[in-house]
Amino acid sequence: MIKGLFIMDENFIDLVYPSTVKKEIEKLANIYSVPLSSKDIIEDKSILQEAEVIFTGWGGPKLDKEFLEAAPNLKAIFYAAGSIKPIATEAFWDRNIVLTNAVSANAIPVAEYTLSQILFSLKRGWQFALDVKKHRKYPEKPFYHIPGSFGSTVGLISLSTVGRKVNEYLRHFDINVLAYDPFVDKKEAAKLNVELCSLDDIFERADIVSLHAPLLDETTRLIRKKHFELMKPYASFINTSRGAIVKETEMLDVLKQRGDITAILDVTDPEPPSVDSLLYSLPNVVLTPHIAGSEGQECGRMGAYMLDEFKRYLSGEQLIWQVSKKEFDVMA
Repeated sequence: MIKGLFIMDENFIDLVYPSTVKKEIEKLANIYSVPLSSKDIIEDKSILQEAEVIFTGWGGPKLDKEFLEAAPNLKAIFYAAGSIKPIATEAFWDRNIVLTNAVSANAIPVAEYTLSQILFSLKRGWQFALDVKKHRKYPEKPFYHIPGSFGSTVGLISLSTVGRKVNEYLRHFDINVLAYDPFVDKKEAAKLNVELCSLDDIFERADIVSLHAPLLDETTRLIRKKHFELMKPYASFINTSRGAIVKETEMLDVLKQRGDITAILDVTDPEPPSVDSLLYSLPNVVLTPHIAGSEGQECGRMGAYMLDEFKRYLSGEQLIWQVSKKEFDVMA
């Protein structure tokens, strides 16, 4: 029987690999140790000697030269989390070890969160809720400034795994979808039923702008003052990606001047914001503490995806979630 280990942050292992999933893995592999942390491995690398497969996730070990030399029999990594940037190194790719991850599983709650915020924001929900509480009265109807979900426009920045999932969910609504993604051509966009346009056009035309780009050198501080200035009256900006993609000081300059637009931020830079940040006090900013991704029971979906992938690995089937070096280079 193939030999394996669980190595990840001890605070998350029971969430990511719930008992039902863990027991199934243990039926298929000889898990020859109790779950380990990255610290345990640093203190004693000899335990890696026999490992052929490793099940990991948040807080997983850095797959550097030293780690790999201690694991000569390692053939596959099952990473029950999204971005593999924290663990993969150049030395890892040289070993041709299989690496598969649960980015698609983690994309589901992010897309669900995003959809909830898109629909709520198309009703101007946050501003109504905050204004009613502040003024202790309801505004008078009719509300001509509400786009709603009939004929309105949503702009997606990046058709990443999450961006595509959001687009998939939006197909159920009478909403037009714009997309900015330099890696997608018109033929693929047509299949996805989205209209490709420039970044400026996204901000100028969309009622809701939702950011899903990976954090790369090319995307750092990509969203700037001019983009927020272009936004339609009463439009909203949603960020579930990474705070560093937005030039925060410039965004705040515009939000101070334009009380009609709303920023819904599940991520910031730094995270959390400094205690004196205007993000806490501006009435048109909504902050959530990085909850869009897998939380609580949702984390178990990632482990379940890795269990299914492990079954495919054992039977020699093609893996669904395997990551290549080429894909790694453009990942978040």
